[in-house]
Amino acid sequence: MEIAEKPKKPRSLKRSDNVIPDYDYLFAESADKKGRPKSRFLQKIVKMNAWPLILSTFVYILQAAPTWAMPLITADIINVTTEAVNSAAGITAAVWRRIIIDSVVLALLIIQNVPTTVWRWRIVSKMLRSTSAGIKCSVIRKLQSLSITYHKDMQTGKIQSKFLKDTDSVDTLFNLIAFSIIPNILSVIISAGISVYKNGLVALFFLLVIPCNVGISFAFRKKVMMRNRDYRLKTEGMSMRLSTMLEMMAVTKAHGLESKEIMSVEKSIRQLTGSGLKMDKTTAHFGAWAWVVNTLLSATCLVFCSILALNKIIGVGDIVLYQSMFTSISAYVSGLVNLVPQLGSGFEALNSVSEIMNAKDVEINIGKADIPAIEGKVEFKDVCYKYPNTTQYVVQHFNLKVNPGECIAIVGPSGSGKSTIMNLIIGLLLPTEGDLLIDGKSIKDLNLSEYRHFISVVPQNSILFAGSIRENITYGLSGYSEEEFNKAVEMANLNEFVKDLPQGLDTDVGEHGDKLSGGQKQRITIARALIRNPRILILDEATSALDNISEYHVQKAISSSIRGRTTFIVAHRLSTIRDADRIVFMENGIAVETGTYEELMNKKGKFYELKCLNDMNLKTAEEGLA
Repeated sequence: MEIAEKPKKPRSLKRSDNVIPDYDYLFAESADKKGRPKSRFLQKIVKMNAWPLILSTFVYILQAAPTWAMPLITADIINVTTEAVNSAAGITAAVWRRIIIDSVVLALLIIQNVPTTVWRWRIVSKMLRSTSAGIKCSVIRKLQSLSITYHKDMQTGKIQSKFLKDTDSVDTLFNLIAFSIIPNILSVIISAGISVYKNGLVALFFLLVIPCNVGISFAFRKKVMMRNRDYRLKTEGMSMRLSTMLEMMAVTKAHGLESKEIMSVEKSIRQLTGSGLKMDKTTAHFGAWAWVVNTLLSATCLVFCSILALNKIIGVGDIVLYQSMFTSISAYVSGLVNLVPQLGSGFEALNSVSEIMNAKDVEINIGKADIPAIEGKVEFKDVCYKYPNTTQYVVQHFNLKVNPGECIAIVGPSGSGKSTIMNLIIGLLLPTEGDLLIDGKSIKDLNLSEYRHFISVVPQNSILFAGSIRENITYGLSGYSEEEFNKAVEMANLNEFVKDLPQGLDTDVGEHGDKLSGGQKQRITIARALIRNPRILILDEATSALDNISEYHVQKAISSSIRGRTTFIVAHRLSTIRDADRIVFMENGIAVETGTYEELMNKKGKFYELKCLNDMNLKTAEEGLA
């Protein structure tokens, strides 16, 4: 028996790639006193970026200094000028000196805004971009670590919406914290401090701004959050509907269902539009009430300061100071209040992304030993499997011992558990009961990512991406020789059709390989499996969807590929497994017969009946074609 060489791992893959990055902890949930889950995402992300936030806050004080200095200097100049005009001494040198000093200070503060703005932008931008990239990488790595069961339950369109839209909204949430919330809160504190320093009575009036705006926020908060959640769910539904439409395009056109499909998608769009209108309406009402309240308070402040000036409690110039300060405080508080809808959208997006990040159905490889090599010995020991949240077993008390290099065929009617057996060998599923041993070690103790470097799978439906034939064959590999590549091409019998293609192996296959026939795509998939030189080869109904001619070519490729490897074949057409070392017949998740082809045919049991039925269907199909 030919012994296969150790398969080559992609050079880009390292063991550390299995470790979800540190940003995963940002989404970790803990329970509050009432037992409700809380992630404390904001506290964690602020703590993680404490130093950049502190530095950028300091720089912001310098950057915004002209905003706070302008009312003070303006009031001082007006008061000095008014006193000088009303004074018998008139405009003296001291008055000019004071005006000049005020002007120079204001000019310097205004000019320094340029370098401090750029400086703060660099600090905050680097922090935001780095955090955004880390969150997106965390989501991607989490998706890669989640089990195949999770991905089957979660539709692709929904995941795309969460990654493309909701991670951007989480970025926006952190942007709001860095660029709006922290600066606005700081500005309110400084402006209020200046007002208290100048006149405590007026400052007390300023405090009315805060409870009024907080009251408006509380009045609309629940409705804003509800509208944002509904809009987010409608967006995910629209994304799923669009994904399904694109996948079904060929079927839709083949059956003339374009109008029905358009109506279905338009319904989703109308639902999304309706949800968006409700959200916009709530935001408009919220913004309008916030503006009315703050404008009324600003007008009241003007009258209040005028009364104080008439009673000589404050100077005439101080009216400008306090009105400017009140307007600033009102604008900052109003700015914070107006962020409520965006914060609602951001927190809803955070909840959406957290659904992925806190999913528990994770394939854990951290801490498991590396696998330098495997021989290919596989043993099922009383294996049972049932899918999560179900009671029915799809595989029951399955026992099978396979020696390295053996070829095992799994046959049986649809739903008998054949593909589940394959997924157990790959490690996509783990036994619910019993154990599966690889070279005598439980698959549960193996680093599955490392283990799969020694496995290749040829699925029933060929999975290709837009790119050349060469790129599809060498997907994920960075280290291979041209000799290894050519050997895989030859074993998969690709030259039979590649020689007629305009660019040979560099010909683009189209999206999902749509430019090629089923047999051609399947042979590319086989070549992709073989170039990895696997110790375990899995062929999951690799010829079931092919015509007789394509099946002939693919079968030739399969025959040459299984030599020297432990091979598992799930077969629909029984003629393809005649040379298997053993055949296992499955029914209702149970292995009811096991033996060679001749043994099972002589037994005239379940396999014999299936073979006769298979031959009869094949004969009927050939007569129909004739």
